[in-house]
Parts: sequence; C-alpha cells; structure tokens
Amino acid sequence: MDHIKTAVVNGVATIEIARPEKKNALTQAMYTAMADAIAAALAAREVRAVLITGQPGIFTSGNDIEDFVQRPPQGEDSPVFRFMRALLECDKPVVAAVTGAAIGIGTTMLLHCDFVYVADDARLAMPFVGLALVPEYASSLLVPRLMGQRKAAEKLLLGDPFSGAEAVECGIANAVLPAAEVLPQARRVAERFNALPPGAVRDAKALMHAPHREQILQVIAAEAEIFGRRLRSPEAMEAFQAFFQKRAPDYGKF
Repeated sequence: MDHIKTAVVNGVATIEIARPEKKNALTQAMYTAMADAIAAALAAREVRAVLITGQPGIFTSGNDIEDFVQRPPQGEDSPVFRFMRALLECDKPVVAAVTGAAIGIGTTMLLHCDFVYVADDARLAMPFVGLALVPEYASSLLVPRLMGQRKAAEKLLLGDPFSGAEAVECGIANAVLPAAEVLPQARRVAERFNALPPGAVRDAKALMHAPHREQILQVIAAEAEIFGRRLRSPEAMEAFQAFFQKRAPDYGKF
C-alpha cells in the first residue's frame, strides 16, 4: 500500500507511515497494512526488530476522521483492532521514531512499543474526550500508571498536548533528540538486536509483559465497548459535524 511503506534492512523491519499530504492520518486500509507488516516481520527469521516511523515532522495525526466516520470499527476483526492486537502480540522488539505530531493512537500505540525516541519538536496528544469519545488501546490504564492520576487527567480528560521532554519524564519515551537524530538513533537501537540471541530476547520480553497482559486485554475490550457506544452518541455526532464544518463543537445543549 502506498501510504504504508515497508522494508527489511540489516535485520530491521521498518514500517513507515507515508501520507504526509494528510498529516499521516490513518485509514482502515492503513491499519490493515500495518497489521500485515507486523505479521510478516514476525514470520521472517531474518527480522530481529521492528521499527515504526512516520514522515519528517509528522508521526501521525491519528485517525482519518472522514474514513473513520464512514467505516467505524465494528468488533475485534476490524482493521484498527487487528493492528492493536498485532502490535500488542509482537514478540520481537518494537522501536518507534517520533517527530512532529503524534495524536490519538499516534500516542497510545507508543505505550505498546519497547523503545520510543522522540524529537524535540514532538507534540503528543490524546484528544479523545474532546471528540466525545473515550481513551483507547489501554491508555485509560497505562497513562495513569505512568503519569499518576493528576497528570493523566490533564492528558486524557482535557486532552492537553505534551512535549517529547514530558514524554520522557513520564516514561512514555526513552529519549528526546534533535529531529534529524531520531530515526538514526531508533535504527541503531533496533540493529543492536542482530547481536543478541533472538530466543532469549523473545522470552525476556514475554516475561516483562506477562504480569499485565490479561489486564491490558480486559481494558482494551472495555474501552472498545464504550468507544463504540460513544461513536453513536449525539455528542459524537456534534463533534464530527463540527469537524467537517470547521467550527468549534457546541456541547452546551447536552
């Protein structure tokens, strides 16, 4: 798919979000392509790590709203949940390189990567409530766990954006770097796994995730049920109409 570019170089499977004309907004077809790319990386013996990146100055602006409204996720087999499950179940190390905006799932997917490197120009945000929706991808569990309840309320209830430096401070990212250095650093880290025993890496990663795995799966399912209900709510209809009409939503009538 043109908007998701993949390549395997020196043991690293790169998944590049490549739709800069739409700020790398994600469609259902793009989620399918990313899920397939992760599955291919898992099946390839020569792949030792996965690298997820965007375009210079934009990781992803989150869901493509028009595509999202026309093709809302329907159940666990929908493309977005296939991608979520693929990333969550990836037993090889996943490294993310983030420059510019990382909005919505652009931030929440980072919670499920093993290494995250962000640019000093990065702006992360989870504006779900502002769209009359709720947090997804277990962010309602993981963000309070990382940040504490007060900071998490700023990010999840108010949707306040935050910098790459704050992402490092709260544990979402490993390091903040000048934008030009983010992808090279992420690739260097991913390539280090070429010198490590792959079976030991897989087992160690599995052990690290095992204590929380079932809880994360339960939270993702609970969020998805409420998210689907919220999508059909009058508040969400107002939010999406406002988006298409390029105006501020009016929630005063609710």
